Formats: sequence, structure tokens, C-alpha cells
Amino acid sequence: MNIVKRTERGWAGHFIVSNRCQFRRNTLLEVGDGRIIVSTVGALVVDGKFETVGLDRYYETMAFEARLVGPYWDADVCREVHFNSPWMVQELEFESDMRANDMHEAVVDELTLYLEGED
Repeated sequence: MNIVKRTERGWAGHFIVSNRCQFRRNTLLEVGDGRIIVSTVGALVVDGKFETVGLDRYYETMAFEARLVGPYWDADVCREVHFNSPWMVQELEFESDMRANDMHEAVVDELTLYLEGED
């Protein structure tokens, strides 16, 4: 089994207006030469109002292969990594941030298991 290194990072991994999102998670998973970034964004604020980040969703999680940009491994948004875990939260409620966090963790767990099994 491979050991996956997990690094939490302080910026969004995708979404062109992620700077307007109140919720941002970006996790880098590394094993050998393989690197995957799991990114969750949501609670987008535009002109003082919450807006969706895509069709019928206020939060979304995506995963991408990573590419080296300067000193950082960043999402190569042209190389999406598919997964089976839930990837969107459609409601904006009191507990939506917690649901988005749980969603992010589920994708990280799924892709960690995938990377651990690669040889």
C-alpha cells in the first residue's frame, strides 16, 4: 500500500471567482509522482447576495490532477479526476458549510483510497 501525503492549503483550487466565495477548501494528495487536488467552493457572494456557483448548487467539489506552477502544485483544470462521492450542495442553510466540509472530506477519503491502491 502507498502512503498518501495530505496537505491542506489556504486558497481555492478552482472557480474563476473563488475570491468571492466564503467557503474554500483545497487539499493536495501526493503519492510518488501522482498528485491530485480536491477543491470545494461555495457560499458565493455577489453584490451582497448569495449566488449559486453553478446550475442549482451553492457549493461544489471537484478534483484535478496537479501541475507545477512556480513553487506550487495547482489544479490542472483541463485534467479533471472523476469520483463517486457526492459533489454538490443545492441548499443554502445554516448547516450548509458543514455539509460542504463533509462532502470535501468524503472525496478526499475516496481519492486517498484510490491513490493508496495504485502501484
